[in-house]
Amino acid sequence: MLKHFRPALIFLLIFTVLTGVVYPALVTGLAQLLFPNQANGSLMASANGNSTGSRFIGQPFTGPGYFWGRPSATGPFPYNAGASSGSNLGQTNPALLDAVKARVAALQAADPDNKAAVPVDLVTASGSGLDPHISPAAAAYQLKRVAQARHLSAEKLRELVAEHTEPRQWGMFGEPRVNVLMLNLALDALH
Repeated sequence: MLKHFRPALIFLLIFTVLTGVVYPALVTGLAQLLFPNQANGSLMASANGNSTGSRFIGQPFTGPGYFWGRPSATGPFPYNAGASSGSNLGQTNPALLDAVKARVAALQAADPDNKAAVPVDLVTASGSGLDPHISPAAAAYQLKRVAQARHLSAEKLRELVAEHTEPRQWGMFGEPRVNVLMLNLALDALH
């Protein structure tokens, strides 16, 4: 039995070092060398140089002078990347209806003069709960509120939204979308 145990233990040690130390170190080193921005999470910096978040994870913006992203289902804290998940509430679930009604009411309270229909992506969470994008319609819905809070013209903001609207992936997958963090950083850069 000992003659079978010793080679098994040696192979366990060798493969533990290879797959647990050497391979991860090699992949991490190559990633840092070839793709440093992506390897470090695609973090974005604000005007003062501090990291403000990743372009791939939604951020909680709540001030009237910012575009708001999709709600997050990763509670209890908004956009908790360690708890990525959807709400798992079905369309007929009363809890989902109550949450949507509360979100619609909050959006209407923030901009009482806006009588347009609230875009669905502003009141429902995405599948991951961390979606950094909103639809161009959701950005357009918020234009007047942000323009008033920032003392900017709606036309200037419309141009900024158009500049930050990403097309369909490879021209055919998905829908046009606006990265909320990138748009809000561009807003901050205007002042």
